[in-house]
Amino acid sequence: MEFTAQQISDFVQGRIEGDPNTIVSSFAKIEDGKPGAISFLSNPKYINYIYDTKSSVVLVNDDFVAEHEVKATLIRVKNAYESVAQLLQLYESMKPRKKGIDSSAFIGNDTTIGDDCYVGAMAYIGNNVKIGKDCMIYPQAYIGDGVTLGDNCIVYPHVTIYHGCKIGNRVTLHAGCVIGADGFGFAPGPEGYDKIPQIGIVIIEDDVEIGANTCVDRSTMGATIVHKGVKLDNLVQIAHNTEIGSNTVMSSQVGVAGSTKVGEWCMFGGQVGVSGHITIGDKVVLGAQSGAPGSIKSNQTLIGTPPMPMTPYFKSQAIFRRLPDMYKQLSALTQEIEELKKKI
Repeated sequence: MEFTAQQISDFVQGRIEGDPNTIVSSFAKIEDGKPGAISFLSNPKYINYIYDTKSSVVLVNDDFVAEHEVKATLIRVKNAYESVAQLLQLYESMKPRKKGIDSSAFIGNDTTIGDDCYVGAMAYIGNNVKIGKDCMIYPQAYIGDGVTLGDNCIVYPHVTIYHGCKIGNRVTLHAGCVIGADGFGFAPGPEGYDKIPQIGIVIIEDDVEIGANTCVDRSTMGATIVHKGVKLDNLVQIAHNTEIGSNTVMSSQVGVAGSTKVGEWCMFGGQVGVSGHITIGDKVVLGAQSGAPGSIKSNQTLIGTPPMPMTPYFKSQAIFRRLPDMYKQLSALTQEIEELKKKI
């Protein structure tokens, strides 16, 4: 597929500087540019690459000011990162889609599959399952009895969706993720731990994307809910009876304990840990490796354990590194004071 700079500019509502007839047919990182490719510049750390990149077209923000000559044709947009995302989505949508049900796939009784779906080899779809139109179920995926799957969903290989779970429209489940395994519920007894049956389900709303090997546990009763627009990275753990608010994003290895409510538009960095039975407000940002043992109010950017605002945290870390020297100084001062007391 080939596009001119003018066609791309029209699509992203940009402004061209250079040759509007420049043709591109691929994407490339700005530091690895090549003729016929389109790149983008949004992070100032990469600004030096724009002067030497071999890419034919580069998307830049409106406020970009060139300090030297730029050989590539530029397309100025409000947000270069968002614009390249739109172009990548367009590119992805133009790829041919697989359709049809492989003869080795298992389809249970009273199951309905919508129009133009793809079901790959050795996929298992249980009884009383409802799958919408234009879905893609890749080889060796497992969809348990009574599951509901909306339209335009993608279920990659080795995904497991346990019985009764409800999946909305345009949901993407990456390889190996598990939806609806039992929550971690055990009651201590005199001879060990008695399992508490987890009779609830998982509800995943529209436009959610869940990364590889991420787990969303079913609830003890009721539902574990992942609201619309949520994006979960690989290796994330969402425990039973938890509710994740709309458009919240979580990086790899985040763990959210049971019966916790996370608000809308939150952002959790890698390895954030959230305690159970607490509430996180809307638009809360937690830096990587933060631990939240208690509830957090809305509209805060925090880091650390327990979380604190960024500036005090980094000041504390600077002092922490000096503690060994400060301890030596304190010991020396204490000894001097004791000696002065003896003289007095």
